[in-house]
Amino acid sequence: MSGPQCCANPPTLNPNSGAGHVEKLGGLNTYVTGSPDSKLAVLLISDIHGYEAPNLRKLADKVAAAGFYVAVPDFFHGDPYVADGGKPLQEWIKDHGVDRGFEEAKPVIQALKSKGITAIGAAGFCWGAKVIVQLAKREFIQAAVLLHPSFVTVDDIKGVEVPLSILGAEIDRLSPPALVKEFEEALNAKSEVDSFVKIFPKVAHGWTVRYNVEDESAVKAAEEAHRNLLEWFAKYVK
Repeated sequence: MSGPQCCANPPTLNPNSGAGHVEKLGGLNTYVTGSPDSKLAVLLISDIHGYEAPNLRKLADKVAAAGFYVAVPDFFHGDPYVADGGKPLQEWIKDHGVDRGFEEAKPVIQALKSKGITAIGAAGFCWGAKVIVQLAKREFIQAAVLLHPSFVTVDDIKGVEVPLSILGAEIDRLSPPALVKEFEEALNAKSEVDSFVKIFPKVAHGWTVRYNVEDESAVKAAEEAHRNLLEWFAKYVK
């Protein structure tokens, strides 16, 4: 379910990256960026490398520039996955379960609503996508985006109640194109839920946040996915 692709191209974490700042939100240290006066919020849930990844924070700032108040919580409590010298991945995942992530996301959403936020979109990357698919109910959020999801099943997709966009990679052992196509079929059978499914050619799992900033084609593919994410939230989070 998880393997080398989960860990490929790990980011160099930087707690000072991004234009925003870190504050407590719903009990979690959270990178926040954007106007606190906005009534529209976007929750970003990271991959296993956590909320200090510079490319993730750069995306948060980009979403904020479109008019959203953006929150990127630290669901790993200062213990993101570290490939070199850290716990083996399977052991780390046992200690950082997606079900716990789902439970810890609820107070974050409540805290956003208590700030006067009236609509929330949520996007998850890899590990975070499994949390998002559990949150994709009308009581929690208004729209969702899954980017190179991990652990997500067809049954998860069948339970979604809000507009859902899935951005997958051609080269992805965690959510291969055949599985993403099954997700698409499940969504097509749910006429009451708007959906968008796209498989990006020639890119690998993690491409939207773990790209090399000096690789022009990698940046271009990531930015295309970012545009799709923004278009989805602009359409449904209002």
